[in-house]
Amino acid sequence: MNKEDILSLAKEVCFIERESVEQLCNKIDKPFLDAIDLILGCEGRVIITGMGKSGLIGRKIAATLSSTGTPSLFLHPAEGIHGDLGMVTGKDLVIAISYSGENTELITILPVLKRIGVKVIAMTGNLSSTLSTFADIVLDIGVKKEACPYNIVPTSSTTVTLVLGDAIAICLLKLRNFRPQDFALFHPGGALGRSLITRVCDLMHKGEENPVVSLETIVREALFEISKKGLGAVSVVDKNGILKGIITDGDIRRKIEIDDMFLKRRAEEVMTKNPIYIYENRLATEALKILQDRKINLLPVVDEKLKVVGMIHLHDILKAGIV
Repeated sequence: MNKEDILSLAKEVCFIERESVEQLCNKIDKPFLDAIDLILGCEGRVIITGMGKSGLIGRKIAATLSSTGTPSLFLHPAEGIHGDLGMVTGKDLVIAISYSGENTELITILPVLKRIGVKVIAMTGNLSSTLSTFADIVLDIGVKKEACPYNIVPTSSTTVTLVLGDAIAICLLKLRNFRPQDFALFHPGGALGRSLITRVCDLMHKGEENPVVSLETIVREALFEISKKGLGAVSVVDKNGILKGIITDGDIRRKIEIDDMFLKRRAEEVMTKNPIYIYENRLATEALKILQDRKINLLPVVDEKLKVVGMIHLHDILKAGIV
């Protein structure tokens, strides 16, 4: 094969699999709705089972369901024969995947599953198979041809199965009103999860780390506070702790060159009034957007009464790994 042949074959695979997914769209009808209703009514877990390539796709479907609000796990049929069927209860529901519908290990556990009392949803390309006869609902994953040139290797069929599993998961997600915040609870270790649950109050400098001076403080003392806290700025507050302004080390450097009396002036005289701020309960990603849009490095953090409770720096957000 030359380079043109390789590219042509690769594109053919894409075309064949795309056509198979388009054919799947025409099969999503009443049995699909029945399957969704059955899963929604399940009081236990959705247990996915399948051998070989079907099993690998099944593991992915189980993972997607679990992460989007539908408790699910994968059961290997061969392991099920040797004791793992003990994880199945009568309150569970089984989605069994087999393109032929005649896989030996899978067929062996079907009578036991029925004896346990679980409902079975079949994903198969053979609507008259043994699996289909055992199932309460049958979802058709049949394809006209595999992308393999010999029509042997599971390619189009596994793609269709994966897409069908995704369709089930996303429909359930919407029906359960599953929100990004819920998704984040199951993904606390990833950047996406952290970005959805990390709030400004989790990252801000507060207490003794929070640089704050009063309106009457002279600039020299404000400069000492900036240096001591190391954030490059200080919030200026009134006697009630309400944010009135901000002074940055950059402000001081620029103004001290043109004003000999600058260091002796009061903070109220030199501060930037009505500074940009963020509420403590906002997401850290919102603070990041403000910082990036305004091309600044830090923000005073306030409570609902505009009382200064902290300061958040760009480095704090980047260090948290939420982007």
